Amino acid sequence: MRDKIVIIPTYNEKENIEAILRKVISLEGNFNVLVVEDNSPDGTAAIVKNLMNEFPDRIFIKERKGKLGLGTAYIEGFKWSIAEGYEFIFEMDADFSHNPDDLLNLYNACSNGADVAIGSRYISGINVVNWPMGRVLMSYYASAYVRLVTRMKVRDTTAGFVCYKREVLETIDLDNIKFKGYAFQIEMKFTAWKFGFNVVEVPIIFTDRKMGQSKMSGGIFSEAVFGVIRMKWRSLFRSYKREKKA
Repeated sequence: MRDKIVIIPTYNEKENIEAILRKVISLEGNFNVLVVEDNSPDGTAAIVKNLMNEFPDRIFIKERKGKLGLGTAYIEGFKWSIAEGYEFIFEMDADFSHNPDDLLNLYNACSNGADVAIGSRYISGINVVNWPMGRVLMSYYASAYVRLVTRMKVRDTTAGFVCYKREVLETIDLDNIKFKGYAFQIEMKFTAWKFGFNVVEVPIIFTDRKMGQSKMSGGIFSEAVFGVIRMKWRSLFRSYKREKKA
């Protein structure tokens, strides 16, 4: 059954990509994977293609010409997944900071009433392992700031471990999502919430990568913080009325 697809963007993930793909494919429930690959010079794409021969119709790749932004990678993956008919569309990192076993919990949440299920670091305290305290505080208070500005109740607004039901992504105008970096995660959750979808948080433990280099930077958080006011302002002039199903 092709109803669950996990989108994993990659850039220089040769240390992690084979292990993460094998783990996701091994899970109960037949999770397929789409790798959105941004022309990694380290050979990530070749590793993915080799595994595609081993797991035909389970692993897919979408190759891009270079680093075009996390948001655009996910949007391309969303559009591909919708066109292929998937009902549950996930996003996660390649570096095991998101535990693949938690995909089952996100799926269960969306199978039991949620439209968007977020793997949340902050819904049951602060569940982050191996991050410097400064980075934890920056992430935690960035989400608090987003809640203050938007009035959205989500505690982990920058989370990148999410399950969307197909209807959510079909309703959101993906071409109108403005952010390209990590603030993309905030905008997607905010837009789904404004449309009235049921957004829930599922507790996870986030563990910083052990191999490869982080793509995070202070500028990424700056985008998230300073772009939120513009996002909120734009929302005041936009309709969020959902069309009724026939």
